[in-house]
Amino acid sequence: MTEAWGPDDDEPRRHHGPVRVRVPSKINLHLAVGPLRPDGFHELTTIYHAISLFDELTARAGDTLTLTMEGEGTGSLALDESNLILRAARALAARARVPAHARLHLRKTIPLAAGLAGGSADAAATLLACDLLWGTGMSREELAEVGATLGSDVPFLLHGGTALGTGHGEAVSPILARPTTWHWVVALADGGLSTPEVYAKLDALRESPFPPKALGDPDELMAALRQRDPAVLGAALGNDLQPAAIALRPELTGVLEAGQAAGALASLVSGSGPTCVFLAANASDAERLATEIDAAGVCRAAVTARGPMPGARVT
Repeated sequence: MTEAWGPDDDEPRRHHGPVRVRVPSKINLHLAVGPLRPDGFHELTTIYHAISLFDELTARAGDTLTLTMEGEGTGSLALDESNLILRAARALAARARVPAHARLHLRKTIPLAAGLAGGSADAAATLLACDLLWGTGMSREELAEVGATLGSDVPFLLHGGTALGTGHGEAVSPILARPTTWHWVVALADGGLSTPEVYAKLDALRESPFPPKALGDPDELMAALRQRDPAVLGAALGNDLQPAAIALRPELTGVLEAGQAAGALASLVSGSGPTCVFLAANASDAERLATEIDAAGVCRAAVTARGPMPGARVT
């Protein structure tokens, strides 16, 4: 892999040929959802974790701004001005005061509307690729500022790793811990879930006579990350959106139960769902879990992944 940034991530090198950027997906190890704010966002405290399920975006010089794609979601993902890739390119061009001219091509593996931040990942990849293609010379922090205007998860996916997210998720602070690789199984669902609908359902559940218990602060989760013990980490995972996702998609209960029956250390809906993730003790245990969850027939596919992964990077 060819790194396109200097050691301090503030000295980019311009690429004169095509720029190819690989970007990971994310899961939330802790997702505490506060009340709805006046600006329409919920106050969040989350622990982001980038995992090895990737999209790849290639940017080439062009006379206009165009987007093509292949892979997951082809034919379903709109390629018009509503697409986060085109919005990211235009936002960067406006910030840098350069023409928004590029031929962009997406190779997609991250499913749509899956709670894995695929759209935000693609926006992050676009910001990095176009910055290098156009030679705008922005630091990763400056790109993250642009990304925050596009989506809460975009700044994290520029940085990657494991990080604390606050505000509505856009304020990102890396979590410093000894290097540890965590092993996951990702159960991919047929169809997606609308993130706004999941948040609205959580608001409704919290107004009901028996509201779901809300998560507290992430101190236990951050301590578990430092202990490097998968069993301890599994006990600390939590997601306030999980009851809402299950209420909208009751079959997710069966997916979570299949993982538990297979011996996962923890089972969790990822973000707003409908993807479910399972923590394994090690790489071979993850392979076994994926095989057993696949055989249970409760999801479209079960794949292994590891984390943390770096954010958007040139390949």
